[in-house]
Amino acid sequence: MVVAKALGRLRPDWLLMEATDADDALARVKEQAVHVALIDFNMPGTDGLSLAADLRKLWPAMPIAIISANVQDEIIARARALDATFVPKPLTDDALGSFLSGATLRLRRGAA
Repeated sequence: MVVAKALGRLRPDWLLMEATDADDALARVKEQAVHVALIDFNMPGTDGLSLAADLRKLWPAMPIAIISANVQDEIIARARALDATFVPKPLTDDALGSFLSGATLRLRRGAA
């Protein structure tokens, strides 16, 4: 809910799609185009890094953020290995805004 509220403040024109777990997320993104993924590391079933790996296989250029209060070097390194950005909790508008600005640039470059 914190991410949804922050995203609504920072990018009110963006459409938000939420999923209950990794399987639900994969099913949803296969049905409807998604341009950016904001993934909580802790989720039911598989962890957010596994979901990020699956998304990366399907969409190699998609901007992905792993959001977690579990700020460990191993998790940050695994996120970077997947070309995902690690965003620590508690989530701030500045941290999310920084990721979203980079994601917007990345998407523009991909469309050019």
